[in-house]
This record gives sequence, C-alpha cells and structure tokens, in this order.
Amino acid sequence: MPAPSALSGKPARRADWLSWLGVAPFFLFALLFLILPACTLALGAFQDADGRFTLGNIVRLFEPNILSAYRISLQISAASALLGSLLGFLLALSAIRGGLPAWIRPTLATFSGVASNFAGIPLAFAFLATLGRMGLVTMLLRKYLDLDLYAGGFSILSFAGLTLTYLYFQIPLMVLIIAPAIDGLKDEWREACESLGGSGFAYWRHVALPVLWPSLLGSALLLFANAFGAVATAYALTGSSLNIVTILLYAQIHGDVLHDQNLGYALALGMVLITGLANAGYIWLSSRAQRSQA
Repeated sequence: MPAPSALSGKPARRADWLSWLGVAPFFLFALLFLILPACTLALGAFQDADGRFTLGNIVRLFEPNILSAYRISLQISAASALLGSLLGFLLALSAIRGGLPAWIRPTLATFSGVASNFAGIPLAFAFLATLGRMGLVTMLLRKYLDLDLYAGGFSILSFAGLTLTYLYFQIPLMVLIIAPAIDGLKDEWREACESLGGSGFAYWRHVALPVLWPSLLGSALLLFANAFGAVATAYALTGSSLNIVTILLYAQIHGDVLHDQNLGYALALGMVLITGLANAGYIWLSSRAQRSQA
C-alpha cells in the first residue's frame, strides 16, 4: 500500500516548510549582520562624501601608509597563525595521543573554549599586567634572573608584543579545530606501518602528515583570518602606535583627525576580500580533509 506522502504531497510539503522555517533565523541573521553590511561597504567604497560614484577610495588604498598598514597586518596575522598552528597542533597531539592522563584532554578543551574567546580590552590589560614594563613576569625576570626584557629591545606595544598577545587566543582555537582531525587518525594505519617495518618517523612522514596536511593548512588559514580581523585587542594594547589596518580603519570611520568614512569603507572592503579568500581556502581544505579521512 502506498505511503500517505505518495498519495498526497501535503505531508512532504509540510515537512519541507517546517524545515525551512527552522533555518529561517540563520538566514535572517546572515542577511542582517553579514550580507547587508558587506553590501553597504561595497557601495560606500565606490562613493565620495556626497554619494557620487568614484574610484578615488580604491586608488587611495595604494598610498604608502595604507599599504604599510596592510603589510604589517598581514605579517602579524601570518606570524600568529603559523606559530599558533604549530604550538596548538603539538599541544592537541600531546593531549590526545601522548599517553597523558585522561583528565588532561577535557581540561584542555574547556580552557581552549574559554581562552579562544578571550580578547579585546581584558586580554590587552592582562598582557600589560603580565609583560608590560612593570608587569608581573617582567619584574620577576628582572629580580630573580637579572633579565630585563625591555633592555633587549622587547616591547609589548610592538610587532612581537602584539603577535605574542594574539597567540593567547590563536593556540586554543587551533586546539579546538585540529582535535577532530587528530581523532580521525586510525590506529590501524600505525599498526599497518609497524607491521611493514616502518618507524614512527616513517608513519608520520608517509601516513599521518599527508592525511592531516589539509586540516593543518586550513586551520592556519582560519587563524590568519581570525588575527587579521582583530581590532579591539590591538587598539586597546597599542592605540595608534602600531600602524595596522584595523586601527587605521577605526580612525577613518570614528576618528577626529583622519575621518574619511568612505575611505574606511574601502579599507574594510579590502579586509573582507582578504579574509574571504582565507575562509574560502579553509572551507575547501576542510572538505578535502573530510574526504581523505572518510
């Protein structure tokens, strides 16, 4: 006897309608906070203060100070992404497959979930209180090891200081992202390698790393995009002493001296393109990683 849905399309159509209703909040959220703002940036980037079409804002992106801001932002994002990916991968690998006590992994996962979202003014204050000129670690190193970080040229308000600060949320984020990929490594693969006379190095070189590299590279791209778009931590920590694109963008839109809203839109549009490419690469590599571990 045919199913009710075969005799009448109403139950199936009702289920489809309810399914679309369930995802409607997501589409509404994406429309209000992603699509419409992006369209506003795209339109504003090609307008002057009077609303007339112009390419002047795009041309100004190639001015030396703006190119320098993009370059420094790219360098900080790349450095924090590479270091965060490496350290986060080693940390996750040790907790998952390092033979440590069972309570280490859930503790690390809980900390990573909190730390990966800890940013902005609280994080900037924490690092100033820790590694500032009068910070706790700075004073302890000076007192007990006779090591003066600032005498050696280090500054928390510099490229190295901001990169170090970003690592606080980059490493935990990497732990959360790469943990499922490490879980996907099957014990049978290592046993097969060992049964064929392969060493641990051979296993990682010929089996594990080829399987993990899409996840590792995709995670690094996601960390890069995460650092490139960070503004609150950088602004609270360095103010205007470090010329990065997010601080320059803030000054153009909300500043009293450099106020040029449409140029700010152009700066934001450039950031959207860069982060969009990084996220697209992450999505493509993630799908490839899922296929390789299936």
